[in-house]
Amino acid sequence: MISPKRLLPLVISASALCFAGPVIAQEVQTPPEGGSGQVDHNSPNDSYHSRPEEIVVTAPLRTARIDSLSGVAVLSAQDLTASLRPSIGDTLADVPGVSSTSFGPTASRPVLRGLQGERVRVLTNGIGSIDVSNTSADHAPVVNPLLAERIEVLRGPQSLVYGSSAIGGVVNVVDSRIPNAIPDEPLHLSALAGYATAAKERNASLAANLRLGGGFVAHVDGSYLKADDMRIGGYALTPALRAQALQSSLLPPEDGSDIDFVRNANLRGVLPNTAARTWSAAAGFAYINDGGSLGLAYSHFDSLYGVPVRLATLSGQGEESPRLQQKQDRIDARAEVRPYAGPFEQIAFRFGYADYTHAELEPDGAIGTTFYNKGMEGRLELRQAKSGGWSGISGLQFVRRAFDVEGDEAFLPRNDTGQFGLFTMQSIDTGPLRLETGGRWEHSVLTATPRSDQPQFLSGKRTFDALSGALGASYELAPEWRLGVNLSRTERAPAAEELFANGPHAGTSAFEIGDPDLRKERAWSLEGILRGKGAGYSFELSAYHSWFGNFIFERATGTIEDGLPVFQIGQADARLYGFEAEGTVTLARFGPWTVEADALADYVHATIAGEGPAPRIPPLRVKGGLELSSSHLNLRGEIERVTAQSRTAAFETVTPGYTMVNAEIGWRPWGRDRPLSLVLSANNLFDVDARRHASFAKDYAPLAGRDIRLTARLDL
Repeated sequence: MISPKRLLPLVISASALCFAGPVIAQEVQTPPEGGSGQVDHNSPNDSYHSRPEEIVVTAPLRTARIDSLSGVAVLSAQDLTASLRPSIGDTLADVPGVSSTSFGPTASRPVLRGLQGERVRVLTNGIGSIDVSNTSADHAPVVNPLLAERIEVLRGPQSLVYGSSAIGGVVNVVDSRIPNAIPDEPLHLSALAGYATAAKERNASLAANLRLGGGFVAHVDGSYLKADDMRIGGYALTPALRAQALQSSLLPPEDGSDIDFVRNANLRGVLPNTAARTWSAAAGFAYINDGGSLGLAYSHFDSLYGVPVRLATLSGQGEESPRLQQKQDRIDARAEVRPYAGPFEQIAFRFGYADYTHAELEPDGAIGTTFYNKGMEGRLELRQAKSGGWSGISGLQFVRRAFDVEGDEAFLPRNDTGQFGLFTMQSIDTGPLRLETGGRWEHSVLTATPRSDQPQFLSGKRTFDALSGALGASYELAPEWRLGVNLSRTERAPAAEELFANGPHAGTSAFEIGDPDLRKERAWSLEGILRGKGAGYSFELSAYHSWFGNFIFERATGTIEDGLPVFQIGQADARLYGFEAEGTVTLARFGPWTVEADALADYVHATIAGEGPAPRIPPLRVKGGLELSSSHLNLRGEIERVTAQSRTAAFETVTPGYTMVNAEIGWRPWGRDRPLSLVLSANNLFDVDARRHASFAKDYAPLAGRDIRLTARLDL
């Protein structure tokens, strides 16, 4: 095995060789109009469900979506008008290949191709969210969909340039807190306001970019959201848990408990302890000219939300109903240089630092457990100037995190994580044939240093060197039709939560035990993608298969400790495969009206060797819609069928399937090219009882019942 000391020079040398090709016969590059080098992806000419050529900015090599060798999804501001929810997970839940942890309406995190937690990176403008949402499913990511200009989801090998913890994929929320272009008008305003009936949710956001002159641009934004306990379509508990609660009501109390088991069994119509109040504010500025840009931003995030109550049943688990008070102060910086000549067309540096805390509050308001997280992340990217069909990007990334938990239910010791990575990705486009290759080396150091009041934890230090690589190709079968395939070999170092956990966690109602002897997680992955479009139709199909070694997972032991079910971290070989498909077709045109049909389907199958089905894997989903649209009006109806999930892990329950019907009306009073749009949507029209199998909380926290949402967006 190559040692890290020998590997580092090899990686640097390989990157230098990659640069050598483009330097030969290098042409002088002309900077883009406007100096920022950014493409306006949010043009008001966009319609709701059709786009001009979409450029994927999160991908390391910015390409048109049809040319991407990875599964990608792009949601513009107009898309988000209808799909916005309080959490990033629920906002993206309708994207092919994406589900949600659904830990209540506020704390839901994205699930990509059945993978979640440590295997999915949530970013803000390319830098991590710097929170503790990866630590546990009840911790909400500190990202704000209300202020997003676009959200991109990247799956597959390209996501690895953002870190080995992106082995499942990347979700990047793009905003303008550091302005990336000089506004055409002196003041550019974006506003959003909405109301939803399921939780009496009220939300509003405002962002402004002010042209100061001389290349300087200032930015301010703010948002506010308040919601009551969420309305549901049926009982809070599943039929099996309701039966347990009713049986418990017939037993004499053993400890003087006055829990009303009958009330628990019959609770319906509302999900207790899911109310939320969130606000944020930010200010930033940038200097932009033809040679690049320099910018800085400060933001504050504050949220108080509850997680669904785990109601007491015959299992002996007491009720847990914590509320979480989140706060984050964050500083972001960006510097970009665009040389007029030389081997690079862009040199970019991004940096983020955040001080994060959240307190888990008892019903009486007392603080039970407090989480502290201070972290920073930086990225230096060297984007090569194109030479013929050759392009590429190389760079480095560093991450530091200092994490601590205080309180009676601290399940992690004080710990520190440091990571340093080098990456490169190269592409050759010869016309019909496009080739891509990339690699990443990452060095991680994780250290546990328990405080004197944490005798249950052991101190320790683990060091890992992870090496990943990918190779892909796509071929143009016909104009606007491409077939691609990629092969990747990836490695991921265990996280501190997987290594050092040992204690109760009220938020997830689980006693979590890590394994300090975990090895690196490895995976070979193969993916094929077919994309195409023509007059009145578009289609995309991706199929993937991954073979994992040392797959890290939580095993339910079936035992109870401190009144909570015990989950033990373990490792084994695993296999995961699945597909995603989506398409649209124009059925008719008459006068100003167009009739379109669209459909999507996705499926994941995952098995752990010696264990059986992997836990919390979403089942097959099929969704179809019909839309009538003009320049002023959109009318849409859709039906979603999610099948039952009966492939369950040990001690995991079967999740019934459900069928959900939604409808939507979009109105642009002054036409598609004007700044105001309104969307009225009716979700879960028939008030069905729906539960996501990917959720820890599915047996006592169903999805929202019938929800009528009105959203207005103004951009001028």
